[in-house]
Formats: sequence, structure tokens, C-alpha cells
Amino acid sequence: MKCIETNSPEETFAAGREIGLSAKAGDIYTLNGELGVGKTVFTQGVASGLGITEHVNSPTFTIVQVYERGRLPFYHFDVYRIGDIEEMDEIGYEDYFYGDGICMVEWAERIGELIPEGARNITIQKDLDKGFDYRKIVIT
Repeated sequence: MKCIETNSPEETFAAGREIGLSAKAGDIYTLNGELGVGKTVFTQGVASGLGITEHVNSPTFTIVQVYERGRLPFYHFDVYRIGDIEEMDEIGYEDYFYGDGICMVEWAERIGELIPEGARNITIQKDLDKGFDYRKIVIT
């Protein structure tokens, strides 16, 4: 387990960038945290670490966004709106999960049975007692 504490969006971005810099083909990360905690900022950092320069935002309505202009393909999932697990089959999730890039899956608990063993879990938490921009990022 690794714990990172950040005190600004820039530091949260940098923590994500470190993940991107060290990521290997086939890596899968689940990303958890309440709305507004900084999941998108963290994911933008991961993309930056992969050398992706295009704008990264949460694929809430498309379920998956594919970025192929970095050193590895980056597959960013937001499965919040998945109503039935079969929807994942329809988008061909296995091609991404078992492909040659890395996957970041937001709200992964909604499709828990599909997440392969060995996926790394990232949880981002706020603690307003430590400041508005404070974040605790736990990677297991």
C-alpha cells in the first residue's frame, strides 16, 4: 500500500503523472472517490505521464474514452451510468482490459466481477479538517 497526501490540484495531477510514468502495458487501475474529489485531475496526470497531450475528461456518457497518442494506449472508463453489466460486453471491454494499453476505471465497484485480479486500486479522499484542497490518495 502506498499513501500520498496532496494539498493542491497541481499536486494531485503530479501524483497521477507518476503513475503514468511507471505504467506498463496491461496495467489496470480502479479509481474510487466521491464526486468532486479530483478523480479527473488525477487521471489527467496519468495521461500526462503517458505522454498524452490531448484534453482528458471523464467519459461519463460514452463509458470509455480511448487515447492512443502516448507511449501506451490509455483507456479511461467511467462506468457510473452502467445499468447492466452486459453493457460492458457491448463496448468490448475485454479488448481494453486485456489489450496493450493501460486502463483507468472510475466507479469500478459497479462492475466488480469483471475487474481482473491484479488490478491496482486507487482511492482519493478529502479531509476538510486538513484544508479544502487536501487529498489522501491510497494505492493498493
